[in-house]
Amino acid sequence: MSDPLRIALVAEGPTDAVVIEAALRSMLGVRPFVLKRLFPEDSAAFGPMGTGWVGVYKWCHAKARDGGGKLSGNQMIFGAGNYDLLLLHLDGDVAGYDYADGSLVPLPTDGALPCAKACPPPADTTNELRKVLLSWCGEAATPPKTVVCMPSKNTEAWVVASLFPNDQAMTQGIECYGNPESRLGQQPAAARVRKKKRDYLSRAAELEQAWPRIALPTALGEAFRFQTEFLTALPAPQPNTLQP
Repeated sequence: MSDPLRIALVAEGPTDAVVIEAALRSMLGVRPFVLKRLFPEDSAAFGPMGTGWVGVYKWCHAKARDGGGKLSGNQMIFGAGNYDLLLLHLDGDVAGYDYADGSLVPLPTDGALPCAKACPPPADTTNELRKVLLSWCGEAATPPKTVVCMPSKNTEAWVVASLFPNDQAMTQGIECYGNPESRLGQQPAAARVRKKKRDYLSRAAELEQAWPRIALPTALGEAFRFQTEFLTALPAPQPNTLQP
């Protein structure tokens, strides 16, 4: 038996964390892991940074400062004996915002927003937004032991594709659909899902079961990219040090 994989997660919000954890359970199978939410924190107010993409922005800058200007230099995250992997989540629709939309005054080193491109293909936008996210971290490229999770347009696209594969938005290209969340409330009454942590947790097993289907290269490109990069960054199992 190997030691549990230690994964740290930075996500826009609690519902995103539920979806990402379901994906991890699918990808890791029987391999044990412990998921620690670094942001947002489990509290009613989510701390001084708030939540959403603005909170991710503030978290990245704060942790990069603690690392001497680079997130990868932060020993509380990347130091020996801490986390095996860090997951950084940001929804692709952030590419359509301006810093002023979040009451932020960008630093000279921050990548430019908005940075949205025509969709399809969704990757044209997420490629640009990845550069912006990494600029908040003081990084020019994704650091070791770090995986970016960037659904297009947002995590709800993965939820719709997982739970409602026959929804009309799927035929229009869910990764370029303007507001995937709106489709959750358009389902038959018994199947509807609200964007609430409790609702997402109640469907977590279905999200986990659907992950292999939506992460195919012919399905949702950003889900496939997240899976590919996660499995590539995955460290080899280590023997359980508690076993004789």
